Amino acid sequence: MRRLRLLSIITLVALLAPLVLAGCGGKKEEQVTELHFFNWSEYIDPQIYDDFEKEYGIHVVEDTFASNEDLLSKLQAGATGYDVIVPSDYMVAMMIELGLLAELDKDNLPNISNLAETFTNPPYDPGLVHCVPYMWGTTGIGFDWDYFDEPPDSWSYLFDPDVASQYAGYYSLLNDPTEVIGAALIYLGYSPNDRDPAHIEEAKNVIIAIKPYVHTFDSEQFEDLLSSEEIHLAHGWSGDIFMKQVEDESIDYVIPKEGAIIWADNLCIPKSVDDSPARKKAAELWINYLMRADVAGKNTNYVWYASPNQAAEEYIDQEILEHPGIYPSAETWKRLTWSEPLGEAQALYDRAWTEIKSE
Repeated sequence: MRRLRLLSIITLVALLAPLVLAGCGGKKEEQVTELHFFNWSEYIDPQIYDDFEKEYGIHVVEDTFASNEDLLSKLQAGATGYDVIVPSDYMVAMMIELGLLAELDKDNLPNISNLAETFTNPPYDPGLVHCVPYMWGTTGIGFDWDYFDEPPDSWSYLFDPDVASQYAGYYSLLNDPTEVIGAALIYLGYSPNDRDPAHIEEAKNVIIAIKPYVHTFDSEQFEDLLSSEEIHLAHGWSGDIFMKQVEDESIDYVIPKEGAIIWADNLCIPKSVDDSPARKKAAELWINYLMRADVAGKNTNYVWYASPNQAAEEYIDQEILEHPGIYPSAETWKRLTWSEPLGEAQALYDRAWTEIKSE
């Protein structure tokens, strides 16, 4: 009798189990053990991947892209395998307009409170609805002191044919239309966000004129080319140059006197991830982890880019915090310009870039 009663209980539990699960959403929540991070190259301390996996049991797979335009084309072509991406400010605004980004659940991002006030309401994503700032920096000129008596602190070193010809074959430009055309526009005295077709055409012609002197257009290895002395000047991003300076003290970086682009890269979740609540939650867990003060500080100490995370400053090396090329002075800030979405003018930049590269 006791055995029959036990079997009856077991049978009852078996019958009720599906109903209990249905009452909790119909099925057990998917377990995420792998997360795909689409990032710029050499833009995170690799140890952070291991630390995150040890703490949460989620393995992060990194893939890299060379420009914001490459990232956009991947998403527009239907790539759905990425959980977190790292677009720059102007590209964030463009992706929001195109409906490519998911909205963030701030309840899963308590570390967002660590951000400096300057980055809490950026013009490209007011209220941080879709993204969280990851790193920020400037685009200027990296150089090797072995070949200079004074810093090459002007865009004329790259865009004035009389000056550039002296470094023929020994300097590089970024493989990035927004950055290269923007720098040429600054050299000409215009805004890097200029939408005037005549000004964009003028910038295009400037670049075509100096193209014979350019060693390569490169966005991923310019700092290595500089360190190996294949080039002496590199149009590049501040942190990449400073990270190489750790290995080679002759490498340095300067913000040109005419001005430069300031930018912020951001942690965002593609809209396609909304289809999987478990993936979305894991993606937000990863973003929140990267915003943790000690993690953000460790990351900046590795990549040598300025952090928008104010709480992280106690973990950042003093050498980095006090470096004017990483954290610019108030005077230098006046010469910096944020990139903006170009709207219909983007087609002018794209066409100019195609002509530059095909010339």
